[in-house]
Amino acid sequence: MSDMWVDPDDDPRTYGNPQGEKATLREYLDNYRLTLEMKCGGLDAEQLARRSVPPSTLSLLGLIRHLAQVENHWFQRALQGRTDRPRLFIRDEDKGFDFNGAVADPAVVEEAFVAWKAEIAAANEWLDALDEGDLGQEVSFGDGTVSVRDVLVHVVEEYARHAGHADLLRECIDGRTGQ
Repeated sequence: MSDMWVDPDDDPRTYGNPQGEKATLREYLDNYRLTLEMKCGGLDAEQLARRSVPPSTLSLLGLIRHLAQVENHWFQRALQGRTDRPRLFIRDEDKGFDFNGAVADPAVVEEAFVAWKAEIAAANEWLDALDEGDLGQEVSFGDGTVSVRDVLVHVVEEYARHAGHADLLRECIDGRTGQ
């Protein structure tokens, strides 16, 4: 098998038959998180921070920072109402800091992955405690409300969209293609 593909026995993603809506949403979310992690695997700081096509600031490292911010925003701030918590990788003077600040520095890489993993752990802890029947629960958001289900679907969509970006970014770095 080509080293551009993960051996199926080593693929951490699951493709089962989850029982229930919450389990289905959780499996998709977990698999997209793992896909992004796999796309970043084995790369150094320069490769992770490499931009796609000018003038875009898109990079794998930027995606990690962006998705840490997404996890924080939706699971902590929106779903749990923790608006007093600091926002990740956003600056008043630079709304695109998640991507603009993704520079080829090992400390920046470490900070991004630690933050992303911490936000995933916090989100998973909250999801583990969520009852299936709570998916339709409405939470305050902006000038209205949004259901827990809608937020979960949105986060899955956000990861799916960016997993496609990650496929192209990784292919430009070393030829590794999507799987």
